[in-house]
Amino acid sequence: MSGWSLVYDTFDPKAEGLREALSTLGNGYFAVRGAADEAEAGGPHYPGTYLAGGYNRLVSDVSGRPVENEDLVNFPNWLPIAFRHLTGEGATGEGATGEGAAPWFDLQASELLEYRQELDMAGGLLHRRLRVKDSAGRISRIESSRLVSMDQPNLAAQAWSLTPENWSGPIELRAALDGRVVNGGVPRYRSLRSQHLVPGASGLEPDGVLHLEVETSQSRLRMVQAARLRLSSGGAPLNVSPEPDLAEGYAGARFRLTAQEGEAIELEKIVALFTSRDRAVSEPRLAALDLARRADDFARLAQRHALVWSQLWRRFDMRISNNTETETEEMNRILRLHVFHLLQVCSPHICDLDVGVPARGLHGEAYRGHIFWDELYIFPLLNQRLPEITRELLLYRYRRLGAARRLAQEAGHAGAMYPWQSGSDGREETQQVHLNPKSGRWLPDNSQRQRHVNAAIAYNVWQYVQATDDLEFLSAYGAEMLLEIARFWASISERAGSQSDSTGERWMIDGVMGPDEYHDGYPGQEEGGLRNNAYTNVMVSWLLRRAREVLERLPFHDRDELCERLRLGDDELARWEEIADGLTLCFHEDEDGQPVISQFEGYGDLLEFDWVGYAAKYGDIQRLDRILEAEGDTPNRYKLSKQADVLMLFYLFSARELRALIEGMGYTWDDRLIERTIAYYSARTSHGSTLSRVVESWVMARIDRRRSWQLFCEALRSDVFDIQGGTTAEGIHLGAMAGTVDLVQRGYTGLELADDVLWFNPRLPDELSHLEMELRYRGHFLQISVERDRLRVVASNHVAQPIRIGFDGRIHDISHGEELEFPLQPSNHEPAPDAAAETAKGDGSKRATG
Repeated sequence: MSGWSLVYDTFDPKAEGLREALSTLGNGYFAVRGAADEAEAGGPHYPGTYLAGGYNRLVSDVSGRPVENEDLVNFPNWLPIAFRHLTGEGATGEGATGEGAAPWFDLQASELLEYRQELDMAGGLLHRRLRVKDSAGRISRIESSRLVSMDQPNLAAQAWSLTPENWSGPIELRAALDGRVVNGGVPRYRSLRSQHLVPGASGLEPDGVLHLEVETSQSRLRMVQAARLRLSSGGAPLNVSPEPDLAEGYAGARFRLTAQEGEAIELEKIVALFTSRDRAVSEPRLAALDLARRADDFARLAQRHALVWSQLWRRFDMRISNNTETETEEMNRILRLHVFHLLQVCSPHICDLDVGVPARGLHGEAYRGHIFWDELYIFPLLNQRLPEITRELLLYRYRRLGAARRLAQEAGHAGAMYPWQSGSDGREETQQVHLNPKSGRWLPDNSQRQRHVNAAIAYNVWQYVQATDDLEFLSAYGAEMLLEIARFWASISERAGSQSDSTGERWMIDGVMGPDEYHDGYPGQEEGGLRNNAYTNVMVSWLLRRAREVLERLPFHDRDELCERLRLGDDELARWEEIADGLTLCFHEDEDGQPVISQFEGYGDLLEFDWVGYAAKYGDIQRLDRILEAEGDTPNRYKLSKQADVLMLFYLFSARELRALIEGMGYTWDDRLIERTIAYYSARTSHGSTLSRVVESWVMARIDRRRSWQLFCEALRSDVFDIQGGTTAEGIHLGAMAGTVDLVQRGYTGLELADDVLWFNPRLPDELSHLEMELRYRGHFLQISVERDRLRVVASNHVAQPIRIGFDGRIHDISHGEELEFPLQPSNHEPAPDAAAETAKGDGSKRATG
């Protein structure tokens, strides 16, 4: 395998769902799973076409109660191409009936002689090549390529061919647009209603263009697909007229012709897709038919498509060198696969859309296509390469600020409270109940208590502004979001009374969940949520402190007008700062009697969990919540975590920042606190989320580099090898994919955005010898090269203002065409524990040489 291809050279029905997800093609506007051209849903296959923001709601009966869910809709399958042999009279020519025909081609019913499927990430193409023998001994070669155009977002295309190797005879070809699809890609949802599409008109135009219209049942989103079909052999057109094959929700065309041994029959299918929400369109049916007719052929479309991909790769590709050539190629290949899928969801085309980032991409139906907090792991990669995409994705949140205000008001709070799961309009989409597949029981879903998504949104706004200095965005949108989220947190905070220590009067936040997700309440009191989740409280303290700084960055006219609109005055800002200084942070003792940060108040009183016993009993214990519930138990009783929770603090903040935050909250900083807390929770985490290994690898990077590298490799392979046992087939884990790339981008370079300075403090793992990438920072394109003994930064963009680069406690200005080079200390030893987690300023012993 090359570093630019994902190749499968055997057919494995059990792995087909995973491969279809990993072979998805998309362009930000829509995507299609990598199902075979002839495949229908069922057995190993699940074709799926998903539109960014294409949601619909249905009400299902769950144990006698109505439950409404909003889903990312599986739209019509535009892939179908198949053939079969004809044996009856009139196999070609007018009046042919196809009587006596063999079944349509089915790979699993054939003898497979040769198989190759290749995802070409450089060109954005999916290729497939088969050699098969049927029951009559006929050997056929089938080849196909497809694309979802990154150049023209409303276009997709297929090039399909059939070559008889030892036979000649009459055949029938079929090409179709199939709207008879449902949302059936996630087994645990299949008891719920799944028919989202209402069929509309379908037809075959006199010039051979197919078209199919559907509409979603509740959201009334109308989609029209049109397909131009061209048949040829050896590049010369075949004069064979298509026959309509039409049914409700289905538009097909059939061709009957005679195949000759050794001569390829080629079918080109150019598909245009439009919806009733598209801009600059009079009517989607007319637009689809028009574009299908005038679009270029497959070769020219592929050429333009590849050009756009090459331009994206210039910005996003990063190259690492490992100790062995084989490992280097594999890691670069997987990193590129992760970037490839990120760009197929978050492409420049979303800048014309009102969409968010589905946690499972446009690759399947898991999590119903909802938007959670995964953008926290995705935006850092976009901020440093195509920040305009981050800007548009943040505007998705801004447009739902009104809905967030309503949610807060309905809950009895002020400000804006964004939902844990978001979809079309910003209401809370978290399901009321969820199914435990291990017990078969439907259970209450309390995950909407994860109010920390609000802090993540505010953090994302601030990080975007740090990366771009986009004060227009901050003035028009970002500041209002950030301040209204701050107002929500202030309103949800309560006075906790006086404490006996020197911290004085404290504030508390009650009734929430942290990122862990295994704990939604106290044992026997699950309805109440948790008090003083450490991650939540520290994030809130950070945000409430940031509010005044945000206002100070605004032009005074904008600041005054915003404060007037929000009725925000100095008294309220002072109260926010009081809360920030007094929020409660709980501690308990580890095995050595030393203090560690408590995940939440009372965590230290929970029971230790029998990790060894459960691993011996069940093997895979990544989803302990399901295992314990099936046993009649609950994870609320134990010191265990699904994923990093407290450790998120060390992921988002440098030691320098975190020390300032904790001391600002009135607590004494201990230089060993980070090391102890990381070790404590690392031993108590099941990694039931793919995000967890990304975070723990990050925080281990300067304490236990061997363990960090192990976790990085596991995270890197989590989707490619589906280490969670079947979840990737339902949709990739986009946050984890972006997070692994960001580990290379920021984690190994020590990159930090702080105080209008781009700081570096590289420390490559022992297994890496070299790292190269390009970053974008405040208008400059920076070429970054890290080796074991040096860091090199080269800036370009003659129209951008000089920027500041920080290294080893010193700040250096750099402009277009200039270069900075810094010597690095040897990294073949572990750093001192008290300096281990510092990511910004280094040890002050190095000096710039350029």
